[in-house]
Amino acid sequence: MQASILKKYCDARLPWYTIYPTVPEFSAEVGAQDCEKWLRRLPPDDSVSLYLHIPFCRSICWYCGFPTAISRRDAPILNYLSVLREEIRLVAEQAPEALPVSDVHFGGGTPTVITPAEFLALMELLRRRFAFRKTAAIAVEIDPRTFTVEIAEALGAAGVNRASLGVQSFDPIVQKAINRVQSKAQTAAAVENLRRHGISRINFDLIFGLPNQTVQSCVESTTMAIAMRPNRLAVFGYAHVPSYMKRQRLIDDAALPDSAARAEQAAAVADTLVAAGYHQIGLDHFALPDDELALAQKAGRLRRNSLGYSADTCKTLIGFGTSAIGRLGDGYVQNDVATGSYSRHIRAGRLATSKGYRLTDEDRVRAAIIERLMCDLEADVPAICAAHGFYANHFLDSAERLAMLAEDGIVDIEKGFVRVRREHRFVIRAVAAAFDAYLNRSPY
Repeated sequence: MQASILKKYCDARLPWYTIYPTVPEFSAEVGAQDCEKWLRRLPPDDSVSLYLHIPFCRSICWYCGFPTAISRRDAPILNYLSVLREEIRLVAEQAPEALPVSDVHFGGGTPTVITPAEFLALMELLRRRFAFRKTAAIAVEIDPRTFTVEIAEALGAAGVNRASLGVQSFDPIVQKAINRVQSKAQTAAAVENLRRHGISRINFDLIFGLPNQTVQSCVESTTMAIAMRPNRLAVFGYAHVPSYMKRQRLIDDAALPDSAARAEQAAAVADTLVAAGYHQIGLDHFALPDDELALAQKAGRLRRNSLGYSADTCKTLIGFGTSAIGRLGDGYVQNDVATGSYSRHIRAGRLATSKGYRLTDEDRVRAAIIERLMCDLEADVPAICAAHGFYANHFLDSAERLAMLAEDGIVDIEKGFVRVRREHRFVIRAVAAAFDAYLNRSPY
């Protein structure tokens, strides 16, 4: 039965629902002027989150699906940082006063390709332009292969208190197949350097479904990761879309595991982590009991945003850099993906918003239902609808796939309360998709 469920509902085309509506619904009808208007409307006392995208890496990992570029020289990075600083100034000037900040995330790419001095200067600028809360969470994504003691010292001095390390797999055969050779010693050294400089909250990223990967190699990589005791792990399934991401054409399709093998790998990793004391968070995260994600889940305030699962409760996310997505009160905005075009807009004194989406009241209800499903594996649809001034019948009746999901034993539905059975958590996206008004309704 499990194999037939996976075949029926594990559709790689389904969104991950980090946001709703999803990016394919964004259009050029929302532009820089809308973004400026929406920024000016932000409540001055409400905390905001900041995301800064650094799209550079020293080498390209073939599995990566993010917009990045190789830069072995520092000049392109320095030019980009100059534009990024100007964007920070432009955005900050739209707000009536310095907005309070409770959460900052540097993503990429590899944010730690920035020199220590440049990173400190960038953080200083952010603190001048925004009002940082004393308890602000500041997180940085790290490639252990290029991480140095000097940058660790700079991160600590800048107030960074969480680091997310790309691991993916410790299996050398898998690493070679994805062009990311990274020893266990390199990862352990990065963890040690971070902790020595006061950055004690550590995240690891692991991936299953990679070429030449087996259940045994997944478990061995997970066991090695556990030995370093990260506070949190994200365990993602590799999404192979070579038609969209050209670098993935360098991966041997024949070496990729099928859907049944992927499911077996995911379950083995989950079992290994849970046995080691980690709590399973939503679809693909795991956290120690005292980590913010585990505490947020326990309190019923776990959130889903463009970075994945989060304990961040801010309603507003401001994105900086190429391709960065922002969530403002009126809707979503996204910067130009191309570095050249992004830079031209900013240097001309205008925001680089290339597309976005203006939220409707119904969108907000559907987004709330989908978020609770993705975070809690259940959603009280009538209560959510009532809180937004809507009747639940409209949303339940339009979710045509719910009946089939219930018939297949994936969900239980009682008086509009939808609960996903724990053994079927890996097909939670199919349940969330039932409430997606924009998704192509062809059979899964």
